[in-house]
Amino acid sequence: MSNPPPAAPAPRPLRIGPRAATALVLVTLIGIAAFGWPLLADRQSGFAHAQDAPWLFAALLPLLVGVVVATIADDGMDAKAVAMLGVLAAVGAALRPLGAGTAGLEPMFFLMVLSGRVLGPGFGFVLGGVTMFASALLTGGVGPWMPFQMLAMGWFSLGAGLLPGPDRIRGRAELAMLALYGFLGSFAYGTVMNLQGWVILQGMGQGISFHPGDPLPANLTRFLAYCLATSVGWDLGRAALTVVLTLTLGATLLKALRRATRKAAFDAPVTFDPGAGPAPKPSSERDMTGHGR
Repeated sequence: MSNPPPAAPAPRPLRIGPRAATALVLVTLIGIAAFGWPLLADRQSGFAHAQDAPWLFAALLPLLVGVVVATIADDGMDAKAVAMLGVLAAVGAALRPLGAGTAGLEPMFFLMVLSGRVLGPGFGFVLGGVTMFASALLTGGVGPWMPFQMLAMGWFSLGAGLLPGPDRIRGRAELAMLALYGFLGSFAYGTVMNLQGWVILQGMGQGISFHPGDPLPANLTRFLAYCLATSVGWDLGRAALTVVLTLTLGATLLKALRRATRKAAFDAPVTFDPGAGPAPKPSSERDMTGHGR
């Protein structure tokens, strides 16, 4: 009996070169500052967080484009990868309305986990931001929260690409790891987005409301109480659905994404043969010009 052929190796994620890494670090630092500066602001400027979304959006879009351009310049993304980015973003944007507004059930999260896993952190970050932007246009969810959602989803997908590689973890262990990441990442996404909205909400109880200018530990304690009181159930629904979809559909989708990535051969070097001349004209064409008779 002949031995079965060895399984095809998993395709390598799109690599992050120095320029793409620099762009990712820059956009991450800007995002951290945008989310967290009200916690360090004085009493007079704390509620100005409601007006910084247009500025963040104006900075975020060029930076997203910069990450794509830097990845292309580092030979990590080509036209095929950009096409796949568009397809996955469209699918993710179409998935989001299926559960939005229903106990936090958002099926797009498991797609972001698996896509970031297969295609890498740089691709995942851009995919998360573009998907959230497209879904906001699709559902009419454009508002001051949108650039923050784009950043948070980009980080969520980026984190999936930073998990231990498929050459080290495969099969059920890989699915379990992705499900655990999806569970924890769903709560992290909700917590980060809570921070964006919490600092501009007023009229809540003293124990959970943001007090501009108060010491950071005191405000963080109130923020934790706010999350426990308002969003744990919502985040739990999102996390549970991500786990269920990852464990039930993850193996099939991982295989499909890896097959598409392998066929696209993103990392295949492009070479040109300088000795190759132009292709000969068909005989009918030579006859029409009078040559070859």
